[in-house]
Amino acid sequence: MHIKEFINSLDLLYYEYNSEKNSLIKDVNYSNKHTESEFFKLTYDLSKKHIFFDVLKDKTITFSKHQSLLKGYSSMILEKLKNRNKNIFLLNDKKVQWAKNIPLFKIVYSKESIDLEGYDVLIFTSKHAIKGIDALNETWKKIPAYVISEQTGKLLKDLNGNLKYVSTTKHGDAFAHEILSQLKGKKVLYLRGKEVVSDLISILKEHQVECDDKVIYENIFNESVEKINIPKNSKIIFTSPSTIKYFFQVFSWDDSYTAISIGKTTAEYFPKHISPIIADNTSFKSCVDKALSLNKG
Repeated sequence: MHIKEFINSLDLLYYEYNSEKNSLIKDVNYSNKHTESEFFKLTYDLSKKHIFFDVLKDKTITFSKHQSLLKGYSSMILEKLKNRNKNIFLLNDKKVQWAKNIPLFKIVYSKESIDLEGYDVLIFTSKHAIKGIDALNETWKKIPAYVISEQTGKLLKDLNGNLKYVSTTKHGDAFAHEILSQLKGKKVLYLRGKEVVSDLISILKEHQVECDDKVIYENIFNESVEKINIPKNSKIIFTSPSTIKYFFQVFSWDDSYTAISIGKTTAEYFPKHISPIIADNTSFKSCVDKALSLNKG
């Protein structure tokens, strides 16, 4: 079995495979009992399969047989020198190494109370929805939750939620089809943003799944965003259809720019003259890694 296939079979949350580095890299935003548990399970499974690996100081797991600790540190220093002057722009306020931020939007959370009594399942397609419900009603943590991505799952577990399922497709419509059979006979609540870009609700209802939905947050344009100069050959990361919309309210597109899309759904919303490159995974770090891997600029 190819190493990537084996890793995919492990359903990891906190470690992400980087094919260029042939390594599993830990999400530095999380350091808790869940990351430790996944680390020990991961190293056990690799050892059981007699797969060679080495663990670096930052808990990166490398599969390169020639990657000594000294070489690993040297590689990290060279990477820093190479990447520090890259013009990579992330269109939100989340800090990711090597990326500069342009905070194009703000999240406004609902303050309306939500009654969760009687629901068997919660669906989340955004971390914002989890943050929103956590501020309103802590009983959500007891209800089995189905999430669209590892990023959403990580936050859910970090808040001690009841993670039942993580989508393997990371796309709203496909996610709905994935979980249909598991939701039959259950009362479902989809906690979401004001704008949705998938037909998840209608797909579930068409297949006789009882599904309610509740708007728990709204993504709004940041009126105070600074119109900075974006240099030629920059890589610009778009993490949702709304970031595409907001970008063109402030900036003009230069043909030397490269667009990075966080996923296939977002990629469908670009103007026809822009062909985005899709990140390998639906995380901000994966988007930045994709930008770093490109030779242009």
